Amino acid sequence: MTGSDPHLNELGEFLKARRAELTPETVGLPGTAAVRRVPGLRREEVAQLAAISNDYYTRLEQGRINASAPVLTALARVLRLDEVQRAYLFKLAGKQTARPRRRTAQKVRPQLQRLLDQLTDVPAVIFGRRMDILAWNALAAALIGDFATMPPERRNYVRLLFSEPGSREFFKDWELIARYSVAHLRLEAAEHPDDPALAALVGELSVQDNDFRRWWAEHQVATKSICTKAIDHPVVGEMTLNWDMFAHTGDPDQQLVLWSAEPGTASHEALRLLGSWSAPEHSSTTA
Repeated sequence: MTGSDPHLNELGEFLKARRAELTPETVGLPGTAAVRRVPGLRREEVAQLAAISNDYYTRLEQGRINASAPVLTALARVLRLDEVQRAYLFKLAGKQTARPRRRTAQKVRPQLQRLLDQLTDVPAVIFGRRMDILAWNALAAALIGDFATMPPERRNYVRLLFSEPGSREFFKDWELIARYSVAHLRLEAAEHPDDPALAALVGELSVQDNDFRRWWAEHQVATKSICTKAIDHPVVGEMTLNWDMFAHTGDPDQQLVLWSAEPGTASHEALRLLGSWSAPEHSSTTA
């Protein structure tokens, strides 16, 4: 399609007008002291938040192409459209209005919670969709960080890797771990293309981190796996730990993640020391 289509021209003008109404702070982007030549968000910022290419979004605003329903859904979220504006956007694109599918809040499976409650000598975490951290035991908090101090919406393993200060020093093989996590998110995006929280996470990290943006554009995918992680812990020093993920058969979106060390090694002794240090707080916590 070309810019001769009046509906596409209006769609482009509508997107441009809504973009001009927003500020970086409105959508959670860091502000800047520099004066912007035009009001509102830049095209590249909208594209990054919607997890689409800048060229694709530019052509949309120019009325040169049409957009798919998933892209329209992402743009409606990024541009903070209300129900009337959203319906109008879909009408201009000739698409049936697709209401965002409301997902129920993730709750830890009772069987996984019982198992977590009994695990006191290994760090354990329960992941949900998007690698959200749903629950953890005291040793996991002592190893990775006190998740209880984070707002629930920030408890996400991928966000922790890319946004938490010191994560690149904490994980000695940070790039390998981070690239795997991006590839895992890419696989989830294919399985759940209508997940607005996943789209928001990808958009946020794409804007904030150059590495994430570059690796996301590579379109690599990865499944859950067993691996080894080298850690430089601020209390007990360097450790090499095995990482194992066990999916719940009744809900594949929930996995029990364990960190363990080979018995008799310095890493195993360091993990025992960390366990004794956190012993008074031994209990599991649910997000």
